[in-house]
Amino acid sequence: MYFLISWYTFGFVTEHMNSNQSTEFLMLGLSDLPEQQVMLFVIFLIMYLLNLTGNATIIFLVRTEPQLLTPMYFFLSNLSFVDMCYSSAIVPKMLVNIISQDKSVTLFDCISQLYFFLCFACTECFLLAVMAYDRFVAICSPLHYTLIVSRRICILLVVSSWVAAALHSLLHSMMASTLTFCGPNKIYHFYCDMAPLLELACSDISLNKLLIYTEGGLPVLIPFIIVLYSYIRIISSILKIRSTDGRYKAFSTCSSHLTVVILFYGTIAFMYLRPSSRSSVNYDRVVSVVYTVVAPMLNPFIYSLRNKEVKGALIKVFTRKKSL
Repeated sequence: MYFLISWYTFGFVTEHMNSNQSTEFLMLGLSDLPEQQVMLFVIFLIMYLLNLTGNATIIFLVRTEPQLLTPMYFFLSNLSFVDMCYSSAIVPKMLVNIISQDKSVTLFDCISQLYFFLCFACTECFLLAVMAYDRFVAICSPLHYTLIVSRRICILLVVSSWVAAALHSLLHSMMASTLTFCGPNKIYHFYCDMAPLLELACSDISLNKLLIYTEGGLPVLIPFIIVLYSYIRIISSILKIRSTDGRYKAFSTCSSHLTVVILFYGTIAFMYLRPSSRSSVNYDRVVSVVYTVVAPMLNPFIYSLRNKEVKGALIKVFTRKKSL
């Protein structure tokens, strides 16, 4: 279903590009200074490789270690896969632009990157909400946990997250592909986001803005409400536990997820909820680096360093290889 939607998006974009003017943009990236290009390339290459290595390790552990075959780690493995795809939609093209003299990007490539960026970002929002719901059921209704969060429900929640995100990104990508670009072609960013594209459009963008202000925030707002409600109930249940040891054990099961949620939603809030008078190109680019590159890289380390089961599985794998 997801790949059919993606294929339809590309067909729709190509069809409308033929009717618009042939357009190329100049992706200016993070810095225009030549002496900084090598340093930026090395830094982001290392961060990208850490992202792939860390998230691939989480997926491998969840798939191979029996003690991690639970709903919580099933969702975690899907989140790791999304983090890999999320950064892969942006970082490789950014690395090429850094070391290349040609900073141009076609309209088709730009719309394609916008589609996948929106899709993976929204999927991450939905998965974070699903993981919060999983922790809510585990702590607040432990006796009914296996019944409520069954294997079938887990798969249904993950598939629903992907489909909802794909439909959302399809809608906004189709609207962006109908725009006409005939003026300045410089994008002061390191990837194609909706705001830079709307700034360069010379056709009417009122419908695009209306869509952003109405439907655009739902994939972030709805999951955030679910996360907030879940943790209010979780904290309320933890406070009712009399023993300090019991409180610590209950909170430790969701501390890693809570850290990831704060990192992800915190940077999004700084990016999109600040007053418009404080808006600046450099500010946008720096904050965007945090939630598109830094956060996906840190997520596997947050889960592995703060989770005894993940650390235990990792030690077991290394011990097994060492004995072999």
